[in-house]
Amino acid sequence: MVEFQRKEHYDINDLREIMAILRCPDGCPWDREQNHQSIRNDFIEEVYEAVEAIDLDDTELLREELGDVLLQVVFHCRIEEEKESFDFDDICDELCQKLIIRHPHVFGDVTVSDSGEVLKNWDSIKKETKGQTSYTETLTSVAQSLPALMRAQKVGKRAMRAGMDFKNADETIECIKAETAELEEAVKSGKKEEIFEEFGDLLFSCVNTARHLGIDAEEAMTRATEKFIERFAATEDLVRLDGADMKALGIDKLDVYWNKVKNQAQ
Repeated sequence: MVEFQRKEHYDINDLREIMAILRCPDGCPWDREQNHQSIRNDFIEEVYEAVEAIDLDDTELLREELGDVLLQVVFHCRIEEEKESFDFDDICDELCQKLIIRHPHVFGDVTVSDSGEVLKNWDSIKKETKGQTSYTETLTSVAQSLPALMRAQKVGKRAMRAGMDFKNADETIECIKAETAELEEAVKSGKKEEIFEEFGDLLFSCVNTARHLGIDAEEAMTRATEKFIERFAATEDLVRLDGADMKALGIDKLDVYWNKVKNQAQ
């Protein structure tokens, strides 16, 4: 058993010490074996669970899930600390420096009138501090690991700042119609790669429409998926009440049940 002082209340320094103990030769075999790649997906899952706690407006769950996210941060930091590349203090220092530099209206003598100017200054300072010399670099710097709809919307927003954008939502809707027609032609051709490309273009057009309408495409897709699940469940309940099995009915009869559920929801 390793030496560790039990307390009534622990803080971030205790968390760092616990992680160091878990990674030491006498610590936990599993924790010692991990590297950035092996716990990469754990990080993603914990962040999504924290987001779900926010969506549920569950304060206690959020506290727990934020702790799990912090654990992942400390875990990754400890791996680098063992390599003597950086530690948690270095991360905190860099973050504080960034926040001070990007808030000149708070920590400097810059004056802003609203949050719009704050964001404009933030983007300008970010581009300068990251050494980005072209608008293209601001697009390519959007993480490829983001969910596709979220990344597409962010890329579109940054292209907008360079003046590359539709004039209004009506134009984006016309683009959807055009891309739909191109997809239909691709389907007729039977060329899989062409269908794949045109389908992607259609989705990207939909994301642009969402952006112009002030809608978060990722959230809209999530809500649409949840609505589908709810209506599917209601449809299955109606089918069961009639003593039938969904799979045996066929799509035409299932559509009758589906429309009944849809009409009840309106």
